Amino acid sequence: MIHAYAAKKAGEKLEPFEYDPGELGGDEVEIDVEYCGICHSDISMLENDWGMSEYPVVPGHEVVGKLAAVGSQVKTLSVGQRVGLGWFSGSCMHCEWCLSGDHNLCQTVEGTIVGRFGGFADKVRAKEAWVLPIPDGLDASKVGPMFCGGITVFNPIVQLNLKPTDRVGVIGIGGLGHMALQFLNAWGCEVTAFSSTPDKEAEAKKLGAHHFVNSRDEKALESVANSFDAIISTVNVDLDWDAYIAALRPKGRLHLVGAIPSPISSSIFPLLLGQKTISSSPVGSPITIQNMLEFASLHNIEPMVEMFPLEQVNEALDKLQNGSPRYRIVLKR
Repeated sequence: MIHAYAAKKAGEKLEPFEYDPGELGGDEVEIDVEYCGICHSDISMLENDWGMSEYPVVPGHEVVGKLAAVGSQVKTLSVGQRVGLGWFSGSCMHCEWCLSGDHNLCQTVEGTIVGRFGGFADKVRAKEAWVLPIPDGLDASKVGPMFCGGITVFNPIVQLNLKPTDRVGVIGIGGLGHMALQFLNAWGCEVTAFSSTPDKEAEAKKLGAHHFVNSRDEKALESVANSFDAIISTVNVDLDWDAYIAALRPKGRLHLVGAIPSPISSSIFPLLLGQKTISSSPVGSPITIQNMLEFASLHNIEPMVEMFPLEQVNEALDKLQNGSPRYRIVLKR
């Protein structure tokens, strides 16, 4: 039996929950969970914000732990190895997307907490391809958030083919943005942090920003017009997107990784005349996640986390929703 914490209905507190996972599949592994990050996506699934939750919901898709068992077909992982698991836990492995290395775009990709039980538990299962070894240079207690929040902001660096000479802005210095600053700085980019919280300026610069813009100051936004090759938005709120499009250089790109609530509204002529683009991306493929982990180990990059014991999962969720964690929360079993 697997022992977990689950919500039986939307809006309810998590309660102890156990289930029988059945026989381990040949291409599956079972992870003995040591740590699991909490993400806003966990809250969205708990509340059924996206209309795809199936109750009971066991959240948790930023898992770190050691392999307790491996299936008969598993070739690349072994029992006792420390690994991580993120938002996706399986894909078909034979479609054009999987075969080209874009497993995260597989049309039948399986979410770790969508239609299955996640990592707020003592054990969790996933397909071999989506379970990644953790480099020795990374702190196991902090690396969990990289498997969702980290790869969400690292993937655009790869997908947009950002160059070390590029000037890149990051909107929102929170759970995603604070990792984006570190990655982009280590990548070699000239980095600007956009935040509605002026008090974050010193911390943003410590994390890797070369410049800071108070996004509530219209004149400050106007002063950076025609400045950026790319701007990555990590926020989940509606903004004046035209102001950020104006901040792009010709051929610049506004790239959104935050799940904003409303359709995007923007004027066409600034896009048309500047050959600018609005785009988005999900978390990355297994190979991109592995590359991110190796890059983070090489450059000593890690998220800032606050720790809670797994038994205090409801208190931790409440802090994420109503408090101000700096910047990610991790549950320790």
